Amino acid sequence: MVAIGLSAGAVARVRFALSGLWEVMAGVRVLRDPGRHAIHLPWAARVRPRLADAGLLDPDTGLLWRLVPPAPGYLPDFLTPPPAGLDPDLAGELATLRATRPEVVRAQLDLLPGPRPAAVTALYADPVTGLARLAAEIDAYWRLAVADDWPRIRAVLDAEVFHRARRMAEDGTAGLLNDLHELVRWEGDALLVSQRHCPAPDVPEGGGLVLVPSVFVWPSVLSIAAGDVSQLAYPARGVGTLWETPVRAPDALGAVLGRGRARLLAALDAPRSTTELARRTGLSPAGVSQHLTSLRAAGLVVTHRQGRSLLSSRTAVAEALLGASA
Repeated sequence: MVAIGLSAGAVARVRFALSGLWEVMAGVRVLRDPGRHAIHLPWAARVRPRLADAGLLDPDTGLLWRLVPPAPGYLPDFLTPPPAGLDPDLAGELATLRATRPEVVRAQLDLLPGPRPAAVTALYADPVTGLARLAAEIDAYWRLAVADDWPRIRAVLDAEVFHRARRMAEDGTAGLLNDLHELVRWEGDALLVSQRHCPAPDVPEGGGLVLVPSVFVWPSVLSIAAGDVSQLAYPARGVGTLWETPVRAPDALGAVLGRGRARLLAALDAPRSTTELARRTGLSPAGVSQHLTSLRAAGLVVTHRQGRSLLSSRTAVAEALLGASA
């Protein structure tokens, strides 16, 4: 159990941020133990051969691979410096990583159990050169394993931040923090995170808290209590649909309505929000909204409010079109 101090003043400094580095580190953990992260098995099966061919999964030479252990092993804190905001910039995060002070790198490497492999020994001996090598590996990993899927990942993360911001506005900080994950709860003046084998000390009064929604951290959470600002990476809502194959619409209907609008109709087998439709079809949220406007004008879609959400549904005319073109 880790306790992160959150007095009234610290609560005022709770913020959200998105991070490419967090997705990289959590993604490597997925590849370390895919069975623990079953939702991501389609992704892992697809990217593992590319990463292996590039030597990034080599247990003898891969520095990134050796620094990120399977859960619940210790992840050195310098690998995930506090992200700046909601517009993730991997290049900027890597610059911050490369600027980590050598004494910080060595102190955190001292927390790793067991003998040091050659790649980690070299990083310990020369942190400046080692961090430059690590940044190059992370950049290569991103291009091979994340970049192609980043638009759909980003859509899930953006939707998560929007949802949580509304939750905070409606229910306050307590409602937000107590709804993040089953391992996280806010009691008194502390955020309690149930994590086994975590060497981090409690933080009696921190400088606030950065909440980092992540797709690859599922199904657990990761916390960093060291440094000036504590961080909590937690699973974003909607991860379960992330790797679903985009809905295919009948070709005949696509020829009449256009592929995007036909795909939307096919995805509306149940009332769905714009964000969910974007995830299911691979279209951008803006593109979904534009197509829904056209479909409503044609009498093929209706939109209604359910609680705090706007949900779109197919009309009887749309059902007939889909049935005729199937």
